Amino acid sequence: MPHVIAEPCIGEKDRACIDACPVDCIHPREEDDEGENQCYIDPDTCIDCGACVSVCPVEAIFPEEDLPDEWSGYIEINRKYFE
Repeated sequence: MPHVIAEPCIGEKDRACIDACPVDCIHPREEDDEGENQCYIDPDTCIDCGACVSVCPVEAIFPEEDLPDEWSGYIEINRKYFE
């Protein structure tokens, strides 16, 4: 299962996760109309290596099966970003 980026990423400017990803599956979204920005993981490209997890300064990246319940909606949010 791929990794998922959740709510703590919103507004985070550090993009170390992008550099850590060996398959370039993490993509930033620039600010939207509500002033929010964050990164997303392409679930079709993610190889589930976990390299991004340890470099995330806000602990926003989780294996899909370990995503806290309060952020379960981010599974679909990440998928929809790449449609």
